[in-house]
Amino acid sequence: MKKSNPLLAKKLDAFNMQELLVVLVIIGILILIALPNLMPIISKTKALEAQNHLVHLYGLQRNHFFMYSKYSNDFDKIDFLSERTVKNGGTANYEYEIIQATNNSFKAKAIAVTDFDGDGVFNVWEIDQNKNLKEIVKD
Repeated sequence: MKKSNPLLAKKLDAFNMQELLVVLVIIGILILIALPNLMPIISKTKALEAQNHLVHLYGLQRNHFFMYSKYSNDFDKIDFLSERTVKNGGTANYEYEIIQATNNSFKAKAIAVTDFDGDGVFNVWEIDQNKNLKEIVKD
C-alpha cells in the first residue's frame, strides 16, 4: 500500500483572485476619496524644501557678509549648491536665485518647478538679510 505525504494532503487556506481584486478596487476607491483632502498637506510638505534651503542660503550669505562685509549674488562665492530639479532628472522641486545683493542687503527666491496641486500656480518663497521668510505666491 502506498502511503501519501501528509503535507500534500493538507489543504491550505488562501485568497482567490476575485477576492484580491475586490480588495484592490476598494483600496483604489478609498485613495481617490482621500487624495483631494491630502493635497494641501502634500504641498506644505514640499514647501518645506524651499524653506530649509532658503534658511541655509541665509546662513551662507551671513557667513559671506561677516568675511567680506557685503552680500554676494553668486552661488559659487557663498558655496551654495542646489540639487538638480525634477525637470532635469533630480529630486528638487524648487529653483533658487538671488534677486539682489548689495553691501547691506540681499534677497533670494525659491520658485517651484512643478505645480503641486494642478491649478496652474507655482509656489514662490523669499528670504532677506533679516531672515524674513515669506511665501510670495501660494500654490
